[in-house]
Amino acid sequence: MSGRPGAGRLAVLVALLAALMVTPAAAGAQESSARPDLAGAQAAILIDARDGGILFQRNPDERRSIASTTKLMTALLTLERAKPSDVYRAPAYDALAVESKIDLRAGERMRVDDLLEALLLESANDAAVTLAEGVSGSRPAFVRDMNARARELGLTGTSYANPIGLDDPGNYSTARDLAALARRLMRSRRFASVVGTPMANLESGARPRVVANRNDLVGQYDFVDGVKTGHTGTAGYVLVGAAGGPLGARVISVVLGEPSEAARDTESLALLRYGLAQFRRVQPLENSKPVASAAVKYFDERASLVPESDALVVTRRGQRVRTSVDAPEELEGELPAGHAVGRITVLRGDQVVRRVRLVTASEVPGAGPLRVVVGTLGIALVPLLAALALL
Repeated sequence: MSGRPGAGRLAVLVALLAALMVTPAAAGAQESSARPDLAGAQAAILIDARDGGILFQRNPDERRSIASTTKLMTALLTLERAKPSDVYRAPAYDALAVESKIDLRAGERMRVDDLLEALLLESANDAAVTLAEGVSGSRPAFVRDMNARARELGLTGTSYANPIGLDDPGNYSTARDLAALARRLMRSRRFASVVGTPMANLESGARPRVVANRNDLVGQYDFVDGVKTGHTGTAGYVLVGAAGGPLGARVISVVLGEPSEAARDTESLALLRYGLAQFRRVQPLENSKPVASAAVKYFDERASLVPESDALVVTRRGQRVRTSVDAPEELEGELPAGHAVGRITVLRGDQVVRRVRLVTASEVPGAGPLRVVVGTLGIALVPLLAALALL
């Protein structure tokens, strides 16, 4: 007998609601389900780093000065266009006394990987201009590249005037755009590794240097692992933050225009804790529970079909998890228990998060010759059998 499913297939859509949620995705005491009451931030946003879903927002599209978070685009272009082992020569840069820098001398040579650490941790302006000129040949050319890349990424509320973040009417962004840019950057293992470390040693250059992460939440809170701070007189205090929970949930926060460093940190922590508290683990599939059935050829009963394995999904509150079951209309035995006959797709919102094989829950019987004949000829065979019985 053939073990192939019947030709027709029935698509079954099963919606699984929030009642499936069973386990909190926690950073333990680090979570807070209370909606943040931000007293200082002029603009803010909190997103799910997996799909960009918005968990909190305040004036997300208001264009504001963004200080050194400008360097996120400087980092993106560097990561996309330069190799870590590339060596760039520092240009002459007349920095103000208040600017952050690593005191690169004109003509000093440093590897790109060290320059990135200086850029993202120490927020060094001399590292930013060195990368800009190394990547694009000149600062004006790099700024043009920054704006072109912003347009490609759909950052419609963003404009760059320099690679550093110095106050300029043409240098601005929005909380929404910064979150989207950080979300893209955090996909880079190299970037995530740098912004998630409290300190780094720079080994190239004329002398060894040590740079410390100006985002002091990194290292103080083990669930915080990024991203970038900024401060100027026009921008106020700015922080793009990132955090992860033990279930794999990830969130990105942005606060703009904070009145102080303390307010910046406190309100970023409130957003990140709130974000992590929104996630739960749900179980849309259990191996012991049938999700479909199929007719069995030549038999009256139907075969139960189950997931090959359990499925667990991390989702946020209010987000639907559903399954789409691709099952055969009919099976022809004999088939053993656990035989794959279809597929189940698990979706979180519109995003496919898991695929599980659909299998037979128990053995599917095969039909003997007589059952096949009866099943094929059906009612027309009954008078013939009755006549034969009278002989």
